[in-house]
Amino acid sequence: MSGARRQVLVFRELPDDQLARITAQHAVTVANPRQGAAQKAAFEAALPRAEGLIGSSYAITPALLDAAPRLQVISTISVGVDNYPIAELRQRRIVLCHTPGVLTETTADTVFALVMATSRRLVELANLVRDGQWTRNIGEDLFGWDVHGKTLGILGFGRIGQAVARRAALGFRMPVKYHGPRPVDLPELRGHAVHAPLDEVLAGSDIVVATLPLNDATRGLMGPREFGLMKRDAIFVNGGRGATVQEAALLQALDSGHLRAAGLDVFATEPLPADSPLRRHPRVTALPHIGSATHETRHAMAELATTNLLVALAGDVPPAVYAGH
Repeated sequence: MSGARRQVLVFRELPDDQLARITAQHAVTVANPRQGAAQKAAFEAALPRAEGLIGSSYAITPALLDAAPRLQVISTISVGVDNYPIAELRQRRIVLCHTPGVLTETTADTVFALVMATSRRLVELANLVRDGQWTRNIGEDLFGWDVHGKTLGILGFGRIGQAVARRAALGFRMPVKYHGPRPVDLPELRGHAVHAPLDEVLAGSDIVVATLPLNDATRGLMGPREFGLMKRDAIFVNGGRGATVQEAALLQALDSGHLRAAGLDVFATEPLPADSPLRRHPRVTALPHIGSATHETRHAMAELATTNLLVALAGDVPPAVYAGH
């Protein structure tokens, strides 16, 4: 793949400095198919020539791959790869790269912010002030609940789950139980975090945080049985992937009073549909999928994705090829 200028299709806007890195070496078309009919048409028109794709938040289907017979590499500006048909890419020998690592700490910050916000009812009480309803000292009906000392359960113990565990155990003296494929030996968390079966984590935690990837094993994992196993008045936070949760089951657990609250940064359908009960539910703190959305981290993700693309097009092994590819 090295040598000649290649045809690169950028399907989500890049920072100017990263776009310049690509245009210095290759011919570039920028077309974001999520930005209206004209952009989608430009994207589809560029597919037959494309040898490299870089972008995010758009489903690359087998049909799109059929339209891109010259495609050799896809570099996604994300750690998750659920928008890509892994088996198809493997069969067609198309390299898939992603951006793990650079967003870990920022996403863990967001997840723990949701833990704090739901427990202390921060959004609800901020809106009380904003709406001019703070006319006297609040009563017990508006009190929140302590975070420090509570047991935190973590579903998924990869980089982000481990970073959340450090914040909880070392910063807030929270005992941590986690569920993952196997125990993870982290010296700083010895004596603070315990590997346990899923049911034990759900039943024994005051707050359950999901940082799960989306795959066949995790899709719809949190359903009526799982929410029913959680402690009464427990809190559920999802910072992984929306489709790991059966949203109707979550709503039932909230409406019945079994769960105290939920903090959600991800949803089965995004943006959240206008008719979704989660939008205005009094027990839900909902964010617009901002886990990694800081200036510093989004730039670092774009930089790694650009490096992945350029290295792959040069015929070398990129720094972050998707491990399941």
